[in-house]
Amino acid sequence: MPKVNGNQRLLMEWKGGHIDFSLKTFIMGILNVTPDSFSDGGKFCDTGRAVERALIMQEEGADIIDIGGESSRPGAKPVSADVELSRVMPVLKAIVKKTKVIVSIDTIKAIVAEEALSEGAEMVNDISALRGDPKMAPLVAKQEVPVVLMHMRGTAPQNMQANTHYLNLISEVIEFLQERIGFAHASGIGLSRIIIDPGIGFGKSIEKDNFTILKHLEKFKSLGKPILVGPSRKAFLGHLLNLPVNDREEATAATVAVAVMNGANIVRVHDIKKIKRVVQVVDAIKAAE
Repeated sequence: MPKVNGNQRLLMEWKGGHIDFSLKTFIMGILNVTPDSFSDGGKFCDTGRAVERALIMQEEGADIIDIGGESSRPGAKPVSADVELSRVMPVLKAIVKKTKVIVSIDTIKAIVAEEALSEGAEMVNDISALRGDPKMAPLVAKQEVPVVLMHMRGTAPQNMQANTHYLNLISEVIEFLQERIGFAHASGIGLSRIIIDPGIGFGKSIEKDNFTILKHLEKFKSLGKPILVGPSRKAFLGHLLNLPVNDREEATAATVAVAVMNGANIVRVHDIKKIKRVVQVVDAIKAAE
């Protein structure tokens, strides 16, 4: 099979499995078991419906399913660990038993990540980049699982849009991620288990910053880590096209195509089937002689 991502070191291994990013771009399916997420809030709060959705995502080509029990939309209010656990754990336990894909836990709380990992999750997606809970970095180090470190202004969705002014957007985001990689490594997390996410929609201006990141995504390769991008249905697309959240499918597809062409290794999306086709075409273009 042709390589789609050049000579970048792209094999990620951990005790539960491995990902070879040189073979293809991976699809991370979004499964929000929350009542208030910006796109699908309330749709999958029922465990049965959530598991059914996970099985559909697997059938449509998802490589990873990312389960979240706390909304990260701008201004979203935090929930307690007990509430988050009550939302994610029944779903996660069922999905682990019924699917073969990698299950990721989308949380900033160490206690939630610990419970999820103990029940079969294999990845932690931390939008706070290990800043939200001092126990998270030691936990990830001990469990030896991959972790996604995301750039976000502020410390939480409640304040991430308070300041979206940058002197040099790309340089500042890269500098932040470089510091968090260093922190993670100093905390005992292996450098080969770190994934970076520039944080589309998190502390970025709705008019231009997200487009700038997608255009210059290749610059993030300088960090030497697999790159995750999550543009799916986000507000910057609705703002540009004046479209409601559930009518941004083509816009999402365009951003995914550009992201993959410019170096994304994982795309985090809602619509698996169609985005999988987009990714396959772009991967074929990248692999062409």
